[in-house]
Amino acid sequence: MITMKNVNVVIGAGSIGQAIVRRVSAGKHVLLADIRQENADAAAKTLSDAGFTVTTATVDVTSRASVHALVELALTIGNITGVIHAAGVSPSQASPQTILKVDLYGTALVLEELGNVIAAGGSGIVIASQSGHRLPGLTAEQNTALALTPAEDLLNLPFLQPDKITDPLQAYQYSKRGNSLRVMAEAVRWGKRGARVNTISPGIIITPLANDELKGPRGDGYRKMLEISPAGRAGTPDEVGTVGALLMGSDGAFITGSDFLMDGGVTAAYWYGDLAPGK
Repeated sequence: MITMKNVNVVIGAGSIGQAIVRRVSAGKHVLLADIRQENADAAAKTLSDAGFTVTTATVDVTSRASVHALVELALTIGNITGVIHAAGVSPSQASPQTILKVDLYGTALVLEELGNVIAAGGSGIVIASQSGHRLPGLTAEQNTALALTPAEDLLNLPFLQPDKITDPLQAYQYSKRGNSLRVMAEAVRWGKRGARVNTISPGIIITPLANDELKGPRGDGYRKMLEISPAGRAGTPDEVGTVGALLMGSDGAFITGSDFLMDGGVTAAYWYGDLAPGK
């Protein structure tokens, strides 16, 4: 009798994805995918040297065919019991349209394709951002549209058009708010398969992407955020990994469709403290 392996699919080979997968993959097979094969290979070597069984793949989250091919590859290995979606681009890395395509549409594709096959008892995590919590309140209709519009129609929503979304940070905020709303809706669908899915919305976590931001045009603002925030510092990938392990493990079995903001209090200071607009 052949026993099927349990597979954790990780999309995005960066520091946060690796930190989570290390905590939840003992005895499981890791399928690690990135848009750049060299990134996947480098992360796979680190994980393999630490005793994990890893297969690598390339994936373009803006292509349904590419995401579907990744799913098919995972199913040849075993049952998909974990999903960690940590791929994305930041406001300093891309245009508004690219950010919406990768971070909003790409996440919707991943949730849809993996949600079709996630095993009973499985769980998923999407890495969103504190930025989604800084977007002013949307209308009920906009919330519903971000949560439920079929993936292929998402980028056609009137309020996401180039004349409305003109700044990369604005695009990023809409994308990350959309991620948490989409996960709420997908949690209902995943639940029918006996699986769970949540978002984590990190603040400034020291990763190569965050270092790009700190060195970019918004660097001074980000440093001010850290200095004034209640925690007074940036976070680490391992801290995100700890929350990820809770959400994906048995201790988090009653948690689904939720968003966990972990930003050292930056958002609290933005809305109600010394980071508030105008101060």
